[in-house]
Amino acid sequence: MSILINKNTRVVTQGITGKTGQFHTRMCREYANGANCFVAGVNPKKAGEDFEGIPIYATVKEAKEKTGVTVSVIYVPPPGAAAAIWEAVAADLDLVICITEGIPVRDMIEVRERMRSEKRKTLLLGPNCPGVITPDELKIGIMPGHIHMKGRIGVVSRSGTLTYEAVGQLTELGLGQSTAVGIGGDPVNGLKHIDVMQMFNDDPETDAVVMIGEIGGSDEETAALWIKDHMKKPVVGFIAGVTAPPGKRMGHAGAIISGGKGTAQEKLEVMESCGIRVTKNPAEMGKLLKTML
Repeated sequence: MSILINKNTRVVTQGITGKTGQFHTRMCREYANGANCFVAGVNPKKAGEDFEGIPIYATVKEAKEKTGVTVSVIYVPPPGAAAAIWEAVAADLDLVICITEGIPVRDMIEVRERMRSEKRKTLLLGPNCPGVITPDELKIGIMPGHIHMKGRIGVVSRSGTLTYEAVGQLTELGLGQSTAVGIGGDPVNGLKHIDVMQMFNDDPETDAVVMIGEIGGSDEETAALWIKDHMKKPVVGFIAGVTAPPGKRMGHAGAIISGGKGTAQEKLEVMESCGIRVTKNPAEMGKLLKTML
């Protein structure tokens, strides 16, 4: 068991013929069970061709009919990425993972609103995210596979690099991961911390969770309040951007403190008051979690 993906997941790559799509599809295929999981690609201009043995189809719908794909990963450039997300949603896939960075916010608002209004079942991870990995089973996205180790700790993070940092520390301490999920740093995205925490809470293979947030928005506070009332497992928290000045836009589009809301200090205080053990030092995430087990 794991959350979102496992060794039986069937994946289609949208944007498989671009440089990024080719590179990461190759890397994911080489990891664990990837060769059996990556079964289709989509590029309307190259339908009928293949990428290193992976057949390319004109549409996601066709890829699903022919290969039974359940999950899509998107490396389509920003101008066409929202349309690519919608194509996968319209094909009724279980999960769409959008790696693309720099999608116009307006495009994302439209696609997310349409998913809601039409009550679509597809879950969206990202955009601007590193993806998701269930160690020793499957990785979908751009994270380095070698730092992960199979185990029972869940990781959910808005920051790609800090996901790797937390995972690296856990692995070094001999604590493997059940699943690591990068939800992405854009202001308008799919799955939030709270959604992933609910999945980890329900997952019998996860014993504890590292939750990493950053300044901007109130998603971490929302998740913390849910954790206080419902979470049955220990949670360690870290918020990036303690030193960020208010109103300054940081590297991530979503990381902006507005109207005094969304500061790191505020998030840490809410998380702590909800029973989450927090650290201000990113180098301590793994050690802190180990003390709680």
